[in-house]
Amino acid sequence: MKNRLKVLRAERDWSQADLADRLEVSRQTINALETGKYDPSLPLAFKIARLFGQPIESIFQDEA
Repeated sequence: MKNRLKVLRAERDWSQADLADRLEVSRQTINALETGKYDPSLPLAFKIARLFGQPIESIFQDEA
């Protein structure tokens, strides 16, 4: 699944660790999300969307 997480994080000048702290996950989880090695759970996807104030569909796109 493609996502805009890295771009959104960079726009706010947050490190992966900063974002991880805000989402209460590990920095490794953020890295895996950004590189497409891990798809978030639905609760985490909602949490990310709320944090950035955007709909889930604008952050995550199916690669189909």
